[in-house]
Amino acid sequence: MTKAPDLAAPSPGEPAPPPAARKSPVLPAPLRRIRLLLHAETKFAFQDTSIHRVIANTGKVILGKERQIRMAVACLLARGHLLIEDLPGVGKTTLAHTLAKLLGLNFQRISFTSDLLPADIIGVSVFDRDTGSFKFHPGPIFSQLILADEVNRATPKTQSALLEAMEEHQVTAEGETRPLPEPFFVIATQNPSHQVGTFPLPESQLDRFLMRIELGYPDRDAERALLQGTDRRNLVATLEPCMAPGELLEMQANADLVHAAPALLDYVQAIVEHTRRAPEFTNGLSPRAALGIVHAAKAWAMLEGRDKVLPEDVQAVLPGVAGHRLAPAHEGARKRAAEVTAALIETVPIP
Repeated sequence: MTKAPDLAAPSPGEPAPPPAARKSPVLPAPLRRIRLLLHAETKFAFQDTSIHRVIANTGKVILGKERQIRMAVACLLARGHLLIEDLPGVGKTTLAHTLAKLLGLNFQRISFTSDLLPADIIGVSVFDRDTGSFKFHPGPIFSQLILADEVNRATPKTQSALLEAMEEHQVTAEGETRPLPEPFFVIATQNPSHQVGTFPLPESQLDRFLMRIELGYPDRDAERALLQGTDRRNLVATLEPCMAPGELLEMQANADLVHAAPALLDYVQAIVEHTRRAPEFTNGLSPRAALGIVHAAKAWAMLEGRDKVLPEDVQAVLPGVAGHRLAPAHEGARKRAAEVTAALIETVPIP
C-alpha cells in the first residue's frame, strides 16, 4: 500500500511553518484515516475495522447475501429502521439476531400476533401493595435492537404502538414520556401481503422505515453450504460482539460528516421531483424520503471508504429507501422495488 504523504509538510522551497501551524484540524479518528488514505490515492477499506468485521461475520451466518447485509448495516449507520419483507424461512429473524449479537446491543424479539396489545410492547403499570402506588414495568420496546417479528400479523392498533418509538425514540405511557436507550434500532419482518392472516402496514407506518429489503432464496452454492454446515441457531449462539454500543454511536456521528456536494443534492432533488410529476405513481417521494436517501447514501459511502457521496451511492441505496414508498397508480402495474428504481435511475440524468 502506498504510504500516505504528510498533509502538513511544506511545499518545496517553502519555509517550514512553526510546529503550532502544522497542526491539522482535530477530526474523529475514522475520518482522519479516510482523509490520509484518500490523499495517498488508495481506496479506503474498513476491512480491519469493527463495522466490517460485523459485515464479514454476518456473512458467515447469512450465506450469499452480502449486499443485503451491507444495506442493513448502512440503514443502522444512518439511524434508520429496517423492514425485511420476504417468505418465511429465508433468514429474516436470523439476520436480526446476528446483527444484535455482533453489535453488542440489547436484543428483544416481539412476535406480532393478532391478539398482541400495545401494552405488551410498551409496558404497563402494576399496583405495588408495599408502596401503595402504581409501578411502571417497561415492555420489550426498552431495548437497543427490537425485532418486530411478522409485524403485519398484528392489528393496526398494535402496529401503531411502534410509531412514536421509531420516530421520537421515546414512548408515552400512563401520561409520562420515557426515553428509549441509544442506539435504538427496529428491524421488522413482514410476510407477503397475499398470505393468510396479514394486515397491510399503513403508509404512515411504512414511511417510518428508512429501508425495506428482500433476502430472497440463496443461490445453489450458498444453499449447499447451508445444508452441509452448522445449524444457524447454534452458530449465532457462538458469536461474540465485534464492537460496543459506544463505538456504533461514534460511527453514526461520523456518517453524518460525510460530505454531500450541492451537485449531489441536485441529483437527489431531481429524482424526488420526477416521482412527484410521474403519472405512474399515486404519490411522489416526501421530504422525509429525500432526507432518507441522503442519509443512507452517506452511510453507504462511508462503508465504501469515501468521505464524500457519489451518485453511485445514491443509486445503490435507492431501491431500499424509495421502493416501499412509491405506490403504483394502477394496481396491475405493481413492480418490484428494483425495477421501479432502475427505471428512475435510467430516466433521471446525473447533473
